[in-house]
Amino acid sequence: MITLTLDEIKRQREFNYRRTPERRVRTLEEARAFIEEVGFCHFWPIKGVELPNLFHAIAGRVRSVPNEHDDPDISKCWGWKDHALDKKWWYYGKLLRRRATFVSLAELPYFYALSENYGSLDDYLQEYADGLMTAEAKAIYEALLEHGPLDTIRLRREARMSAQSAKSRFERALVELQVGLKVLPIGVAEAGAWRYAFIYEIVQRHYPDLPERARQIKR
Repeated sequence: MITLTLDEIKRQREFNYRRTPERRVRTLEEARAFIEEVGFCHFWPIKGVELPNLFHAIAGRVRSVPNEHDDPDISKCWGWKDHALDKKWWYYGKLLRRRATFVSLAELPYFYALSENYGSLDDYLQEYADGLMTAEAKAIYEALLEHGPLDTIRLRREARMSAQSAKSRFERALVELQVGLKVLPIGVAEAGAWRYAFIYEIVQRHYPDLPERARQIKR
């Protein structure tokens, strides 16, 4: 049996996570290859969580996330992520630890198989009846089900949560739906005060073959 020292494990981790200058991610194509290599990773480093993340892979080292928006590593992270939202190169959404997560399309069926989804667009009704879905999440899901992809501003309106007092409930429900692999961002719209808003869609409609691929996996 092969045994590794702690230092050897750390070096291998730095190599696999591309946290070295020689292995750093320099292009969008390399970012795609990185996510396919690791299978899944966070967008940012998460304190106390030992997982690969795109930001450190781009930096080629462990570094804190700076506050400056013009930082070149941050610019690449945000720009590549937004550019790829509608490309179906990977899954992106708030998933692991309820934080922004990338999952390769090869690994996505395994995550879906572990969810409460069974492949029907109305699975949510049983979850709601069982007390596993909040009323706010149900309203958001049904708005997307009825109207198709919606930017955040219109989604709040269609879900009857446009009031400022409903903002936190809306945001929590949106994370709930992403963690449950029910909805995901698929683009960016010039909407709202900042002229920047995610466009959301139902996961099953965005990846129509996902339920069947997941169905072949035994829990």
